[in-house]
Amino acid sequence: MPDEKLELSEMTTTFIEENQKVARTPSQYEKFIQPCVAELIASIIFVFIGSVSVIENVESAGRLQPALVHGLTVAVLIAVFAEISGAQFNPVLTVAIYLVGGIDLMMAIAYVIVQMIGGLIGAALAKMMTSSANFANATGAAFTVVKSNDQIAGAVFGEIAMTCFIIIVVCMVAVNGKSKTPLAPFCIGCTVIVNVLAGGDVSGTCLNPARAFGPAVLANYWSYHWIYWIGPLGGALLAAGLMR
Repeated sequence: MPDEKLELSEMTTTFIEENQKVARTPSQYEKFIQPCVAELIASIIFVFIGSVSVIENVESAGRLQPALVHGLTVAVLIAVFAEISGAQFNPVLTVAIYLVGGIDLMMAIAYVIVQMIGGLIGAALAKMMTSSANFANATGAAFTVVKSNDQIAGAVFGEIAMTCFIIIVVCMVAVNGKSKTPLAPFCIGCTVIVNVLAGGDVSGTCLNPARAFGPAVLANYWSYHWIYWIGPLGGALLAAGLMR
């Protein structure tokens, strides 16, 4: 009887090892093309829905409508696309994840390219959906909060601080092996909502150059646009340093 148990154990081990040997290696499509397509689609949806929420914002709702729309959209997209591409749809988030070792360089470059393209397409869809009057009144959902040089320091600091906050949350709940949680979509979505509610009147709470770039191109509005590149990038570098 002991010999029979030993033989059965050896057969089971051999069977598992053989299955591991013949396990299918992911194709190039699954490793590279599919994630890039997912990032493109997620970026389009995020910028489209986010821009429409600003263009069609009900005045009585104030910042609450854009805050909820952006935050809930982020949560849903992460839940849908996280297992395919990581659901980043933000160039500075991709930079930060690369710096902490969560993505390789070639994939990071590809992600940034498709995210920016997605931002343009999303903004174009928002323009197609909304009326010309509402689009013009909201400057195409481009960021217009900063009107004078006196506001620059606060806006830049706000974009750095809030981007740092959201990226630390993303890295801790979705990237770091010790602290990853199934609640990542909820945590990240709530962080976006909190950031927009807190900093909407200071900088507009962009935190994402793709979200700023697409609407700026469609509305041809470039006043203080550089803030929405420098600020989020500074926040991403700070977050990456803190994570390291």
